[in-house]
Amino acid sequence: MKHWNIKVQGKVQGVFFRASTKAVADQLKVKGFVMNEPDGSVYIEAEGDVFALESLIDFCQEGPEHAEVAHVGYEESDEIKGFRNFEVIKKIK
Repeated sequence: MKHWNIKVQGKVQGVFFRASTKAVADQLKVKGFVMNEPDGSVYIEAEGDVFALESLIDFCQEGPEHAEVAHVGYEESDEIKGFRNFEVIKKIK
């Protein structure tokens, strides 16, 4: 089990990026959350096995149909949070 913090930049808000990410995460059995950030990016915290997380990154590099992904950055965290499911957080911090 790994925990990755992922930031996706580009035209990634208003294009169903969060909902699409949840659908992919659910298929991969990845747990965590996705949310919009005030700077226009999307932030994801994800937990799962390496293959599932790499597959999630592959999706993030493309995104849904109308997204224009400019950059995907991620880092591994030592802290496993034990998320129960994958959720979309609707409100910007």
